[in-house]
Amino acid sequence: MKFYISLLILLFDFTLLSANNFFEPAQKVKLCAPSVPIITCDPYLSIWSPYDKLTEGNTEHWTGKEHPIIGAVRVDGIVYRFMGKDRKNLKPILPMTYTEHWEASYTTEQPAGNWTDVNYDDAEWKKGEAAFATRRMPRLRTTWNTGDIWIRRTFDAESDILAKELFVMYSHDDLFQLYLNGEKLVETDYYWANDMMLKLEDNAKEKLQTGKNVLAAHCHNRAGDGYVDFGLFYKDKYACNFEKEAIQQSLDVLPTQTFYTFTCGPVELKLVFTAPLLLDDLDLVSTPVNYISYQVKSLDKKKHDVQIYFEITPELAVHEPSQFIMAERIEKNDMLYLKTGTIDQPYTKRTGDGVRIDWGYVYLASGKESNKSLCMGDYYFMKEDFIKRGKFGSTMFKEDIPPNMYEHMTALSYIENFGTIGNESKSGFLMLGYDDVYSIEYFYKRRLAYWKHDGEVDIFQAFERAGKNYNVVMQRCKDFDKQMMADALKAGGSEYAELCALAYRQAIAAHKIIKDDEGNILFLSKENHSNGCINTVDISYPSSPLFLIYNTELMKGMLTPIFYYSESGRWTKPYPAHDLGTYPVANGQLYGGDMPVEESGNMILLATAISLIDNNAEYARKHWEMLTLWVNYLAEKGLDPENQLSTDDFAGRLAHNTNLSIKAIMAIAGYAKMAGMLGMDNVAQKYAGMAGKMAIEWEKMADNADHYRLAFDKPDTWSQKYNLVWDKIFDMNVFPSIVIEKEIPFYLAKQNKYGLPLDVRKNYTKSDWVMWSACLAPTLEEFNQFVTLLYKYADETPSRIPLSDWHDTETARHMNFKARSVVGAYFMKLLEMKIKERQGGAIK
Repeated sequence: MKFYISLLILLFDFTLLSANNFFEPAQKVKLCAPSVPIITCDPYLSIWSPYDKLTEGNTEHWTGKEHPIIGAVRVDGIVYRFMGKDRKNLKPILPMTYTEHWEASYTTEQPAGNWTDVNYDDAEWKKGEAAFATRRMPRLRTTWNTGDIWIRRTFDAESDILAKELFVMYSHDDLFQLYLNGEKLVETDYYWANDMMLKLEDNAKEKLQTGKNVLAAHCHNRAGDGYVDFGLFYKDKYACNFEKEAIQQSLDVLPTQTFYTFTCGPVELKLVFTAPLLLDDLDLVSTPVNYISYQVKSLDKKKHDVQIYFEITPELAVHEPSQFIMAERIEKNDMLYLKTGTIDQPYTKRTGDGVRIDWGYVYLASGKESNKSLCMGDYYFMKEDFIKRGKFGSTMFKEDIPPNMYEHMTALSYIENFGTIGNESKSGFLMLGYDDVYSIEYFYKRRLAYWKHDGEVDIFQAFERAGKNYNVVMQRCKDFDKQMMADALKAGGSEYAELCALAYRQAIAAHKIIKDDEGNILFLSKENHSNGCINTVDISYPSSPLFLIYNTELMKGMLTPIFYYSESGRWTKPYPAHDLGTYPVANGQLYGGDMPVEESGNMILLATAISLIDNNAEYARKHWEMLTLWVNYLAEKGLDPENQLSTDDFAGRLAHNTNLSIKAIMAIAGYAKMAGMLGMDNVAQKYAGMAGKMAIEWEKMADNADHYRLAFDKPDTWSQKYNLVWDKIFDMNVFPSIVIEKEIPFYLAKQNKYGLPLDVRKNYTKSDWVMWSACLAPTLEEFNQFVTLLYKYADETPSRIPLSDWHDTETARHMNFKARSVVGAYFMKLLEMKIKERQGGAIK
């Protein structure tokens, strides 16, 4: 009997794994993502592919800096690259400051004559060493504090230079031009970038001459920091690369998984990137480990010899490649690891927006099996081994890893040898993860990530658990993706569902989970690409629908630090702080301007939403003193706000802001709701009556015939009144129904090619707010008239970045902002549906 039971269990497990095909997406997706999520966990482990095809270029950190993952398959001795692009083996003719502080002539006064010509007399110019930059910029040697700088770097060239494949590299901040012997090579727009590369075409190379030459540059610093560094390089003929590309057949982006299919000669490869961000499982969400799964099978029914190769570099663990690194190979408990990170390990020291982590360690990990190998070695020699033999040879590093990546790049590589494959597919997986050691500095104390449970769990245990639970987690992710897509389809249609799928990982991975000294969960956002603030209240506010649906504990984790900041006496103003500092240091607000009505309304409305969804107001009770302070501020200042910033601060200050007034009124009504839930009937009646009277007054003050104004004192203007959404989804009935009845038709008449502008002032919009405004529509058909244009924007934007929430409605170009958590706002329509489906007082 025991034999039969064991056999049945074995058959059940086999059937379960066979039936649950992890390499087929739960749903096919048509949307062409502007950037595809590859590895997503938190603001530092966040890797994307900004291409339609995975072979077009290297994967990037959300900031735009390359975080390359290379992948290739060897079929019968022929190698097909399916992921990333090999780096060119460039040797310096004129090195950049990573290896040499080069000298040049420079001036900060407009030069006369043709200053880019090789024979120009620059004897009166100053001499200085690069980098030329404002204070606090990297590798600064010559301080430049004026608006403009002109630089001439002369050099002698040998007669054989034209036979070489040449490249210029440059870093600049802001507008930059670069010339070779008078020939313009580069002219940028207003932005900053590092290590840009340009191949010299024949017409440019013809300007070179034996003997004296000059690279001349001009940089105009419009605002903030300024920076110039540039050099000339040639491609070394000896470089073993994966030149042949696999043919990409499909790409599908679902909430937790990204699916690719490739043809590699006679073999099909399926590739799945899984970020197990299941919000009901905080251990899983916070553990910084993603899966890379792969499956190969013969397409011609013949047998083929197949190996697969993956590779990362220490670039994933540095802010900039000039930082010195270490690396090692580890065997532990039947697992293999490759580990790399900086030598210095400056825990939580580097703050800011467009920065990457330079402490902690990135890992590649796999089970210890006879057909799997993980090794470190020279960037090109490792590829040569794979190309020639399909396995690692004697070129691997065992110790004395070269620390300088500019002089010698190390590859951390993985190979699985499938041996012979035929009609049956073969599959495997490896794991990529990051141990940041310390995640956040929270009120002057460094904190461990939540998954470490106060140091009881280490990264090796995390990898072991992830490997052991692979099948279960993959099935859970597939089941979640299927259910979420079905729910979103039901709530808003197919285009809406695909937008939610794209937004899901982006919204979650802009956060980090830690605990405070009392054991409270803290869910701290980074305000990506808008100033780098940590725990910004008006970032939590738009992102809230996603977390209100799937785990209100995370929503509380966004509010708790702001409550603590005021309750501790560290923040003493009668309204909430804007933020807690600059990521990853949360020691107190650093943002230059307060948002009194904005943040008061946000905190009260989010506390209200938590209370209504949890069907109890106990969380609000804990913080009732602060909520009361803030609601009384709104009672006094909220109806007709003074000249101040709101969440749309990029548009500037605005007095008498009608949409901000709506937020204040809805927050007062929300406070009344919570008071009623807590048995404070008199308080509830007082504030509910107050909100109702204010709403009636608002309608009179803002009325502009067929719509409502941008500001009370600005007739014939308009704006999106997205803050009304709470009135609709919670059936609070605060505002007269005529408000929404007039606004929606007006909005539909104002839409441009790529959506509804934010207001009358500009053509740009915020897609998070458009989605909330769309939820005011009385029918699904009208809702989709808004969503279709947002879908069109996401599908057609030329801005190849993690989805920007701020774009031009005429061109689909992003204005600024990328990779921000505010796209969690897209889930508002799904939240509305879930509220309607409530059973027993809890979201279904």
